[in-house]
Amino acid sequence: MVSVTYRATREDSSVFLVSIQPRMPAPIRLRELIRTIRTARTQAEEREMIQKECAAIRSSFREEDNTYRCRNVAKLLYMHMLGYPAHFGQLECLKLIASQKFTDKRIGYLGAMLLLDERQDVHLLMTNCIKNDLNHSTQFVQGLALCTLGCMGSSEMCRDLAGEVEKLLKTSNSYLRKKAALSAVHVIRKVPELMEMFLPATKNLLNEKNHGVLHTSVVLLTEMCERSPDMLAHFRKLVPQLVRILKNLIMSGYSPEHDVSGISDPFLQVRILRLLRILGRNDDDSSEAMNDILAQVATNTETSKNVGNAILYETVLTIMDIKSESGLRVLAINILGRFLLNNDKNIRQVSLYTLVFGYVALTSLLKTVQTDHNAVQRHRSTIVDCLKDLDVSIKRRAMELSFALVNGNNIRGMMKELLYFLDSCDPEFKADCASGVFHAAEKYAPSKRWHIDTIMRVLTTAGSYVRDDAVPNLIQLITNSVEMHGYTVQRLYKALIDDISQQPLIQVSSWCIGEYGDLLVSGKCEEEEPIQVTEDEVLDVLEGILVSNLSSTVTRGYSLTAIMKLSTRFASTVNRIKKVVLVYGSSIDVELQQRAVEYNALFKKYDHMRPALLERMPVMEKTSTNGPTEIVQTNGETEPSILETKHMPNVPQPANQANDLLDLLGGNDVISVIQTAPPTKLVSAGGELLDLLGDLSLSGSVPAPGPQVSISQPPFLLDGLASQPLFNDVAAGIPPMIAYNKNGLKIDFTFERSNTNPNIAVITMHASNSTEAEMTEFVFQAAVPKTFQLQLLSPSSNIVPALNAGTVTQIIKVLNPQKQQLRMRVKLTYTHKGSSLQDLAEVNNFPPQSWQ
Repeated sequence: MVSVTYRATREDSSVFLVSIQPRMPAPIRLRELIRTIRTARTQAEEREMIQKECAAIRSSFREEDNTYRCRNVAKLLYMHMLGYPAHFGQLECLKLIASQKFTDKRIGYLGAMLLLDERQDVHLLMTNCIKNDLNHSTQFVQGLALCTLGCMGSSEMCRDLAGEVEKLLKTSNSYLRKKAALSAVHVIRKVPELMEMFLPATKNLLNEKNHGVLHTSVVLLTEMCERSPDMLAHFRKLVPQLVRILKNLIMSGYSPEHDVSGISDPFLQVRILRLLRILGRNDDDSSEAMNDILAQVATNTETSKNVGNAILYETVLTIMDIKSESGLRVLAINILGRFLLNNDKNIRQVSLYTLVFGYVALTSLLKTVQTDHNAVQRHRSTIVDCLKDLDVSIKRRAMELSFALVNGNNIRGMMKELLYFLDSCDPEFKADCASGVFHAAEKYAPSKRWHIDTIMRVLTTAGSYVRDDAVPNLIQLITNSVEMHGYTVQRLYKALIDDISQQPLIQVSSWCIGEYGDLLVSGKCEEEEPIQVTEDEVLDVLEGILVSNLSSTVTRGYSLTAIMKLSTRFASTVNRIKKVVLVYGSSIDVELQQRAVEYNALFKKYDHMRPALLERMPVMEKTSTNGPTEIVQTNGETEPSILETKHMPNVPQPANQANDLLDLLGGNDVISVIQTAPPTKLVSAGGELLDLLGDLSLSGSVPAPGPQVSISQPPFLLDGLASQPLFNDVAAGIPPMIAYNKNGLKIDFTFERSNTNPNIAVITMHASNSTEAEMTEFVFQAAVPKTFQLQLLSPSSNIVPALNAGTVTQIIKVLNPQKQQLRMRVKLTYTHKGSSLQDLAEVNNFPPQSWQ
């Protein structure tokens, strides 16, 4: 097609110029485009068709062709649905929205919902168009605007248009009210502070007979209750009305308009049940008001169709979440038990999921009656059978629920089933299953031997999948079971001979052989028939671990340490052990090399201390808090629960040869020190951690030591750090001081006051070196009288640069609850020009502001 244009010239009106301009052909229809694309045999052919059509659409957009803009945008949306880029049609959607034709607006709003979102500034250009359309005289145009706002409106757009939405929410038109309610939900999600604007409009929403309005109204009320506790309290008065609506749905006869598989409007029923669950949570009156209707729904709903199962599932969730009656909870659990027998795997999975979390909720409630636990336990065999299901999701839910069902009465039977499952399950389940077995055995073990056998069974079955703390926990269990040492070391030795691929098992076995190797060789075992093992055979096994390619660095470290410990247990193989340790002194593994070098030094320089250092480990107390207990329901049983902490009793530290290594200066003065670095011993309220500096003179005006301050935990922990700084940035009025200045080494103290405790003085030590050579291996130590508490944090470095090129800093925190004059003795150790130096000094001239 061509267009002919005639134009007269100024010189001669009889002469005409003819301009011939080509025009774009009419674009193909959307139906033809779909038919053409479906004929493509390959993806490359399809891409070629799409690119050709996109080029034609772009050309039409450049020509500002208003006739076919709607058709082109529709085709562009289809391409977008196929996954091809269509962003170049965004502005064309806005032009269609501004059109006065309904067909154009419909495609324009659809394109805006698909191609635009709130992250793009282009969508703000349509705010005015939506506002105009919300006030349009045609309800269908208003509906389009409401749908678009509810789909992709940004917070700015929602603020601007919330008034129009609230106005339409009050209209009598059911078509607009249901769309306005959904738009209001989106507005509340984007701008929660506008929630109160819609509160007056919600008064009459539940009186509507139209199911569409009822459905969207319940969605709106649910959103408001979930986001605001005040709204939740306000809408609890609607529980009787919601119960009446739900009852009418159940009792109403056949209604073709709302019937789905013989059930009246199941979608509305599910929404009402969800809202009732929110309203009845932690509220006795609301829960009481809905108990009868929940029982009615649970007993009258047809379960032969999936629609009925969906309603029953929501009913069960509601019963489990509110303060329902005991009989109603039993009914809910029985419904889930029937779900477990259903052939539909989806139904079985959701029932297991609900039982898991419902049972956990039951056991966490102190007032839950025993009947609820027994109701779940009745379905235990069905749940255990689900462990054999082929569906992965069902097996995982069944495993989680099985561990939740374990208690002291069924621990043996349940562990038998779970250990069998651990043997045959996929690797993805082994880690979680092993952790669950460890936790259940620790909590409900009937005897220590059963506990040890169970953990060893897990290590031999899934040793590579156990959690990191399994090894130290089992070592602690074995150590504390004194009467089981001979039995345990014999069992572990047999397991070690059979398999050395399970690293945690090897580590525990090596540790036990190193500790109790003498019991293994002696052949004394009352629990089972003893085995005859020689010292050389035990060493052969441990040396085999050292050279095995399957052994990790940590495992080799366990084995080498076990061999070293056997030097004090075995009498005839000490020379062989020396040779093994000497060989690994040149190992390429740094960890093994360091251990071997230290052990060699122990043989050569400190052989007289070797028996004391390698003596058998004492019973290890598990770290726990002590205090009053209360009775708490746990899987149907009662057991004590820890409520609060109390002080550990003072335990005197024995003085022996090994302690001489820690007694730096001698003396008897008791000094309490709390360290942030890994401590060697626990601090007791009046005990002695380390006698760092010996007798500290307290003559003169220093008063006699007062009673020890009682604290439930170390006062220097970072309590309150989230709410305020640990100490003041500026120590107002506390001048710095020079604590030490000798041989080029200068120690300065600056002071700050703790914000968390006014009785804590925070002292920063600054060490500087004015000599020409740096001071290495610098160690600063301090002690105070026993009426104080002292904490030394880690230093910034152990090298003091020469010529005052830098300083080493260290934080010292002193608790002075009695406001006594502060005195401190410091010990300085460092290496300077190849010589090791050590000096002591007393610091008695602290500024009064630092301790008053």
